Amino acid sequence: MNQNRAAVRYAKATLDFAIEKKAADAVEKDMRDIAAVITDNADLQNLLESPVVKAEVKRNALMEVFKGCNEISKGLIGTLTDNKRIGMLQEVAYKYIILHEKLKGEDVAYVTTAVPLTADLEKKVLAQVAKMTGNKVSVENKIDESIIGGFVLRVGDLQYDASVSNKLNGLKREFTNSL
Repeated sequence: MNQNRAAVRYAKATLDFAIEKKAADAVEKDMRDIAAVITDNADLQNLLESPVVKAEVKRNALMEVFKGCNEISKGLIGTLTDNKRIGMLQEVAYKYIILHEKLKGEDVAYVTTAVPLTADLEKKVLAQVAKMTGNKVSVENKIDESIIGGFVLRVGDLQYDASVSNKLNGLKREFTNSL
């Protein structure tokens, strides 16, 4: 089973349990915190992905970092550790957020650009994505100078890559294949 499908399954199970315990919003907040902390901390990413570090060390480190989290979130960390899938914690957190927002009838459009979006451009993106999905949408702008220009739009599991770096890579592949 690929990582993405496994992450969706863990996220669905966590969401179902959180709904049953009436803690879905609190767990979503935890998942947002978990995703942000892992994204911002290269050392934590390396720890989670390291095959050398024992599972118990990973669990203890995560429990210390996220000690203020809901018990359901802590249970997810424990389950992923026990099943030797702790490296996918960030992906599970993203999938949980997506599933919970869909349940609420909301979507988040992740727009990656080389420079920050202007307020006018953000309104246009919001309008287009809301028209496409039919849901209430919010925009999160990520800055990644490596895309050179253009944008990458991700809503749920759909992604549209209109970045200059993607177009350059496409040209490179085309030239390489034609030789």
